[in-house]
Amino acid sequence: MKLKDTGLTTQDIKDKVSKYMIETYERFDFLAESAKDQYIYDENGEAYLDFYAGIAVNSAGSCNEKVVEAVVEQTKTLMHTFNYPYTIPQALLAEKVCTTIGMDKIFFQNSGTEANEAMIKMARKYGIEKYGPNRYHIVTAKMGFHGRTFGAMSATGQPGNGCQVGFGPMTYGFSYAPYNDLQAFKDACTENTIAIMIEPVQGEGGVHPATYEFMTGLRKFCDEKGMLLLIDEVQTGWCRTGKVMSFMHYGIKPDIVSMAKALGGGMPIGAICATAEVAKAFSPGSHGTTFGGHPVSCAAALAQVGELLDRNLAGNAEKQGKYFMEKLKTLPHVKEVRGQGLLVGVEFDDSVKSVDVKHECLHRHLLLTAIGAHVIRMVPPLIITEEDCDQAYEIIKASVEALI
Repeated sequence: MKLKDTGLTTQDIKDKVSKYMIETYERFDFLAESAKDQYIYDENGEAYLDFYAGIAVNSAGSCNEKVVEAVVEQTKTLMHTFNYPYTIPQALLAEKVCTTIGMDKIFFQNSGTEANEAMIKMARKYGIEKYGPNRYHIVTAKMGFHGRTFGAMSATGQPGNGCQVGFGPMTYGFSYAPYNDLQAFKDACTENTIAIMIEPVQGEGGVHPATYEFMTGLRKFCDEKGMLLLIDEVQTGWCRTGKVMSFMHYGIKPDIVSMAKALGGGMPIGAICATAEVAKAFSPGSHGTTFGGHPVSCAAALAQVGELLDRNLAGNAEKQGKYFMEKLKTLPHVKEVRGQGLLVGVEFDDSVKSVDVKHECLHRHLLLTAIGAHVIRMVPPLIITEEDCDQAYEIIKASVEALI
């Protein structure tokens, strides 16, 4: 929809949002009217270099032609049905995802937080059915982030701050241990622990990749104790980190893995994949969803996965990520550059506030986000080039220099 076709002004749109919407977001002060590849355009046709990508969603580029075509064609035949009939896009996507990442079974959801809810439910049900009524405890990482529904929010290791504030008691059955501290995770487990749930890269926690020793150690420990390893790949999955899935960097396989964001290419979809044994915990009636496995979302995801794999965008993420992170290390007032592939974080010293960098970059038409007091995070489309990285670098550099 174009602004000129509505008879409204940009201020009219802002006023309607202010009057009618419950606002929980810090709005960027521009109107996103269209997008293509690595750019978002406002109502005046001004381009913004998008290193946010809809929060790691538009990995094959905004409005990717094959994804758009798949959506349009699917809406002509079947937009929605309940999950009792078989549908073609759902079946084809299930096969594509499972065979690509080496998992046995898949269950479709609508979002990342719903995928994590399903992962938590499956793990707890598996533990209770196999070992008894008390085997439901799950250990997650401090400063992790798993979503905003109650189970996923309770799994988020940020008690007393962040998304947990003001909502009363969290869901019982979770404990937290410091990220990348294998011994602390072992110590946090009890005889009632059924699973460890972890992000391979903490995004909201400041862009901290897991170490090889930590991830492989967790896998070994879970095997020894008859526990499940749950990996949250909502943000890292589907080529973002230089591999199809981030867990592949560590040579391990999860018992359940969640995914969303990049999977749908802009359409809402989430999923969990599990081993055949663990997947048996979900039987008819034990879990469900109205829109999960939606035909249009599945058609879009099938096209998106095809683009990511056929164009080797994992390879480009690895190449451009290394190039970009090396350049970012030369920024003024940089304390550390962290990341995996094109999930990139820059931590500045105490003299530079990340929210100020974010707004200065917005003023210069670069979109990124701030994490905490001093970290900026970038998750650009995986189609970007060295020239895009150079442009982003120069804008960030000019923004930091303008602040000091």
